[in-house]
Order: sequence, then structure tokens, then C-alpha cells
Amino acid sequence: MPDRRGATQLEDLPHDIIEKILLRMPSKDVGRCRAVSTSWCTATSTPKFMLDHHQLQPSLPIIDGRGLPTSFVLFHPAGTKQQLWPFSRCVKHHSEICLHGGCDGFLVISWLHQFYICNPVIHTHALLPQPHVEHALYNTIIGFYQHLPTQEYRVLWVSEPWHPYKSSLQVLTVGSNVMRHISVRMQTLAPPSVEQQQQLLKGLRSKSCCPPSVLHRGSLHWCPYDATEIGGHSSDIIVFDTEAESFRWMRSPTQLCHHRKLFNMNGTLAFWGSLTPSLTAMDVWAMQDYAWSFKYRIDVSTLEVSRQLYSTSFKKKKRTPLDSTVQWLNDMVVLNDRDLLIMFNSKHVMHCDIDGNFLGMVNIGKSQYCMMLNHCRLKESIIPIPSH
Repeated sequence: MPDRRGATQLEDLPHDIIEKILLRMPSKDVGRCRAVSTSWCTATSTPKFMLDHHQLQPSLPIIDGRGLPTSFVLFHPAGTKQQLWPFSRCVKHHSEICLHGGCDGFLVISWLHQFYICNPVIHTHALLPQPHVEHALYNTIIGFYQHLPTQEYRVLWVSEPWHPYKSSLQVLTVGSNVMRHISVRMQTLAPPSVEQQQQLLKGLRSKSCCPPSVLHRGSLHWCPYDATEIGGHSSDIIVFDTEAESFRWMRSPTQLCHHRKLFNMNGTLAFWGSLTPSLTAMDVWAMQDYAWSFKYRIDVSTLEVSRQLYSTSFKKKKRTPLDSTVQWLNDMVVLNDRDLLIMFNSKHVMHCDIDGNFLGMVNIGKSQYCMMLNHCRLKESIIPIPSH
């Protein structure tokens, strides 16, 4: 397929070969290719291409830099960091941005009491309408998911009014302005009592005590810090079936944890908790066919033996030992089958493996800022926001 000069042009390749090359390009490069020619722009703008490209992307954890020097950063397994596009250029105080959920490349973010859905890859965002509840103290998003039968993206709201027993749930389809109220239904023969409904809503509406939901097999899962006694059984995980729009309670692998969270472990529902009040060790379980299986333990003593940890200051250019190295473990996310990110001492994040081997400190910019691990993950997508 040479031209008159004997050179082969990329356009001379078969269409399916060009499409396979474009599919394996990073999202940013696909955007650049769209500006090269009309045919490439058309080929990369079909729903099938955008979906196939999205499915090839890795699912990466998001680190919250608390606005110093950036809000959200993607962490790649190789140790490289990628700053996420800020959803609004007019935001001056990035520390006020809160991340409430992520699904299929879309993120739900709040700023100054407004909620937005955004695609950080293609630099677009849209305002989400909020529920209109009389005398509401606040509305907050507790779930963001795709409704599989309709392929719609939906947002689950909880509204907290002045009246202590009038909390309500609302569902919004992204791209629509119609809010739909849903009742608290349990997957039991007998309907839940008013007290049971309020116990469940109490676990959902506590913004400080209920970590973000984890989507697994079409259901949202929450793990409030305080277990609830329902029907004579101690249950501490709330499950919401997104198709039937009904709730149920599920037991965690152990009831003795002092600190616990649900997270996504390579597509599997996982749970970590500390069995010691000092939070110096955490055990990790994974869900297999809705049965908990113990995986491994991360212990501070093992981490300290691996290597002496230091905090760094870019301004002072000093390396000072952390107070007693690792005092307590706060949170963790999984990079792959062996690598982990662990937040400790309420501000630092380290990279290690499941055997406790220290692989390095996580820095944003040139210093170790106070960072938080967010259990939302981003799988890059060039798909536009629905109906936007």
C-alpha cells in the first residue's frame, strides 16, 4: 500500500486495523486524533467505539489531596500520578470539593451545596437537581449507579428534615429533572416497622459515619460504624438492590472490629477491619458468592521492619522521621492482586504489598501533603454525560 514515493500512509491501513490502534490509545490521545481528520473523528465518536475504549481502561484509585496542591489525583500501579481535571475553572478553594461517587468514568461531586456529575476526561460537567423536601436540613447523595435493565445512570438521595422521623429517599435519573420518591422496603415477608425504617435511614444519612457505597452485583453496600439489631440478628451492612429498589441487612465477617470499611478489590466486594483498639493492624476479607473469605493481615510491626518512613517538606527541604513511624492505620485501597495504598496517622499514604513490604511514600507534587484515600475509582471514559 505504498504511495508514489514508496511510503506507506496510516490511512492506507484497513479500517479495522486503524480502529484497533485507536482503541488502545489513552483517552487524551484519542481526543487529539479526533482533530486530525474527519474520518478519525467519526470513527472515535460512535457509541460502540466509546464503550469498547472505556472497557479497555484500568480502574484506578483516587487520592484526595484536600486541595493542596490539587483536589483529586489518580494513582497508577507504576507509581505515577495523574491530576484530574477540576470540574469548574471558577473554583478557588478546591478543598471545598467533595467526591460522592463514581461509576463508568463519571464522578458525582459537590461544591458549595450544589451537586454535579462530571466526566473529567472530556472536561464536561452538569448540575444535578436536588430533592424539594419541605423544611429539609440538607440533601446528600448516598449512591451513584447504573440501572442495568434500562442502562440509565441514577443517583440515590437521602433528605434530612427538621423532623427526626421524616427522612426520605429520592431517585434521580441523570439527564432528567424528575425526582422520584421511593419507600423503604425490606426483602422480608413482613413490611418494616417505622422504627426499623428510621434505623436504616439513620445509618444511611450520617455523612460522617457512613463511608461511600460500594457497588457489587447490581446492589449498593454501606457499612455504618454502628451495628443495628434487626429482627433479633446483629447486622451491620446495608444492601440496596438497585433493580428491585429494596433493602436488606447483611452481616460483616466479624462483629469485633473497632474500625471497618467496605471497598472494591478488583471487582470483588471486600471488607477490612481492625481487631485492636489502637488500630495498628487490619484484616482483609473478600466476598465470594456472598460468603466471606479471609485474605490477609496488614500489621504495623511488619511495616516498620520493612523500612524507616520519613515525612518530607519541600519548603524546608528536610527529612524528618514520622512520630513513632506508623502509629495507626486509617484506610486502604487495592491497586492489584498484591499492591496496596494505605493511609496512616490520618494524613500520610504509603505504597506497600500484601506481605508488608514498603514500596514508597505517595507524594502529590513534591511533598507529602495531608491526603485521604477515597474508595471511588475512575475508569476513564470519553462517553458524554447522558442528555448533556
